[in-house]
Amino acid sequence: MLKSLFDIMWSDLAIDLGTANTLVYAPGKGIILDEPSVVAMSTTGSRKEIIAVGEQAKNMIGRTPRNIETIRPMQDGVIADFVATEEMIKQFIKIVVSRMSIASPRIMMCVPASATPVEVRAVFDAALMAGAKKIYIMQEPVAAAIGAGLDISQPRGTMVIDIGGGTTDIAVMSLGGIISSRSFRVGGDAMDRAIIDHIRHEHQLLIGRSNAEIIKKEVGTAHISDKKEYVDVHIKGRNLRTGMPSEITIGPSDIATALQRPLEIIADEVQKILEELPPEIAADIAQEGVYLTGGGALLDNIDEVLAKKTSVEFHIPTDPLRCVVIGAGLALENIEQVPNLLIDIQ
Repeated sequence: MLKSLFDIMWSDLAIDLGTANTLVYAPGKGIILDEPSVVAMSTTGSRKEIIAVGEQAKNMIGRTPRNIETIRPMQDGVIADFVATEEMIKQFIKIVVSRMSIASPRIMMCVPASATPVEVRAVFDAALMAGAKKIYIMQEPVAAAIGAGLDISQPRGTMVIDIGGGTTDIAVMSLGGIISSRSFRVGGDAMDRAIIDHIRHEHQLLIGRSNAEIIKKEVGTAHISDKKEYVDVHIKGRNLRTGMPSEITIGPSDIATALQRPLEIIADEVQKILEELPPEIAADIAQEGVYLTGGGALLDNIDEVLAKKTSVEFHIPTDPLRCVVIGAGLALENIEQVPNLLIDIQ
């Protein structure tokens, strides 16, 4: 829940500005905000006003009158609506920074591995307009590696895959630098769409994105394991034949089938980058495995499915969802030691 923390003085913040969620980390305090990246705007004539952000705005999705619009300003890991993103960052900063603080915060922002210079500049400008006095930019999988506790300064190849809401980012690092990185637009949102499409095609029931996300989080699985017990799930939506509200029951095998395609795309991209690596780096990864972070890493059995498809072992850190923002915060605390891992702002 959003809360004001006006009795604490912070000068540094790390922000993971994600497609699905925005997380904020303060050195010495840890994660102080974790909210959906959603903005609700009210329109009166030509005048627009922010009326809610975060969880409060997300709860309005699909339930607003004509004069109120809910916006997800981040799409596929980058800014789709600059004004809404700027206002969202401002609101989140207001929540976590004391009104009594004189100095504006230094901010570490994270972007997808494939973010273009224009997209990086948009993130930089949004943070600047939100009141930051100094801004650093880091690729999400690099921050995830730091947050997962990996020592990327050693002469050894390390691969991290961060599955976010809009994108999956892959980075291979060694000696404190980036050997190879890429990003593609398959993540949690693509999994939600796959669930929606499967239920529509196989069961003639239309459900919303929010319901698909709940299904994925609560009963979603990459494949059925004999070692676990699964339960069926009741789903409510609109019957496409009758147009009336309806309810069906589906099993976990339905979800596993629905998620096959996005998981195949992720596995194919991992295979491609492995094939392009120098043999020494590829050998390191074959021995050490791949580290999986982001919200997508929470999908049941995803590590087993990807390992089977790529013939490489996958490891999931204790808190994969927060690795990016924790790593960005740690990098900000030790900014002098990570210059090679930062993106130059043109």
